[in-house]
Amino acid sequence: MRFTSEHRLDDGVLEREFTLGEIPGTLWTPEAAAAPVPLILMAHNNGLPKGAARLVARARHSAACGYAVACIDASGCGDRPRSAADEEARAELRRAMRAGEPVDEIFESFIGPLVENAVPEWRTTLDALLAMPEIGGPVGYSGWTALGIRLAVVEPRIAAAGLFAGGYVPHAQREEARQVTIPLLFLLQWDDEGNPRQRALDLFDAFGSTEKTLHANPGGHTGTPWFEVEDGNRFFGRHLN
Repeated sequence: MRFTSEHRLDDGVLEREFTLGEIPGTLWTPEAAAAPVPLILMAHNNGLPKGAARLVARARHSAACGYAVACIDASGCGDRPRSAADEEARAELRRAMRAGEPVDEIFESFIGPLVENAVPEWRTTLDALLAMPEIGGPVGYSGWTALGIRLAVVEPRIAAAGLFAGGYVPHAQREEARQVTIPLLFLLQWDDEGNPRQRALDLFDAFGSTEKTLHANPGGHTGTPWFEVEDGNRFFGRHLN
């Protein structure tokens, strides 16, 4: 892991950009930490870069609360190159959405491979982060549901997860949800224009966790209230400290 920049922010947070092979990432840590701090992996949805304003605000808030927070642009995400097949699928998705046509089959064609390609890079990043003296376990996950399901199944170091119900979850991940047993906080926007409410409710029901909480708020896809970020930090406080 090679750090390429460092900024001390006015909320007591140290922000560092890094590269790990071809993987670009950002790490936020509390400057005043006296001991190794728990880690939260904060994953954006497939179309957003790691520098998206909403993600950065969440990451800084969690770091100011005493966590190390890391985000990467995994393969095919953010500014990293996408395959010709991915670009073709995204173009077809935009066309179908404009025409009001069904889009599930198109989502299946590129979200599944994105998850498959992203998981090894997130696990490689996790190895490197936990080797740093200022970062300790346990580890939490926050963000993109499809990726979070797969990581929760294959990565035993993840102890709790906060998932956003707004992204498309391929059928394979919906079945995998039954294997997820860690504590979960599941955030649902009741009027999400891109994710049918019943599909999200069925997914919540499918999770195998005995401790799982659903928070539903009115509003569209990007309308998650800020207090849910604060509640998320309290959730991680119960399971990572």
